[in-house]
Amino acid sequence: MSKVIVVTSGKGGVGKTTSSAAFASGLASQGHKTAVIDFDVGLRNLDLIMGVERRVVYDFVNVINGEATLKQALIKDKRVDNLYILPASQTRDKDALTKEGVESVIEELKKEGFEYIVCDSPAGIEKGAFMALYFADEAIVVTNPEVSSVRDSDRILGILQSRSKAAEEGRTVKEHLLITRYSPNRVEGGDMLSKDDIVEILSVPLIGVIPESESVLQASNSGNPVILDDESEAGKAYMDVVRRFLGEDVPLRFMQVTEEKKGFFSKLFG
Repeated sequence: MSKVIVVTSGKGGVGKTTSSAAFASGLASQGHKTAVIDFDVGLRNLDLIMGVERRVVYDFVNVINGEATLKQALIKDKRVDNLYILPASQTRDKDALTKEGVESVIEELKKEGFEYIVCDSPAGIEKGAFMALYFADEAIVVTNPEVSSVRDSDRILGILQSRSKAAEEGRTVKEHLLITRYSPNRVEGGDMLSKDDIVEILSVPLIGVIPESESVLQASNSGNPVILDDESEAGKAYMDVVRRFLGEDVPLRFMQVTEEKKGFFSKLFG
């Protein structure tokens, strides 16, 4: 049975698209036929992070408008079997997304045998974000360990519980909390909320904590989802998230405070 999973948050810049790319790549690497859809019409980034920007011919809106078939628009990933990307349009606005159009694409993906359909939501609570979450069976709510990000995530949780199709039908969307850009050292220093604080505020089961890492930016710039970098802590943490989602009991890693490397002058002057 197919599942629709939205990767969402209220605030921009928390790592939704990075997380969507990593999560979808991880599911596919575990043998599950997976599609990831970019809902950020007008400001698409998923194709860049997935490294397929030069292969985009048709997009999500073309399919909705009947200007291309789903098979023409889907881009098969060359690194991971079972993984397909449906890019957003760069030239339309978010009004091009309609409930009927989005539903028709999702239903066609299900008929094509996709086990997981990952919806990469734009930031905020406007139409694109609403369309991304409306058909969700499950939601991965991404937040940074800062008050404004957590507050905005709380608002998104309210929308999931009240305005999604599942809510309208008396069902619940299964929610997962993903904390990104986490630094145990900064938590220890009082500069960040702790994971326990965030879980207590949002009351959502924690599916993973992604450590703050330069490898995330390097992976995004090179068009390689960071989960494919099995040397990086962030890549390993994302794979742990996928394994937890698929039902494995995997302990949290990279949560220890580490001794920071001191620069030359700090060593010199103590």
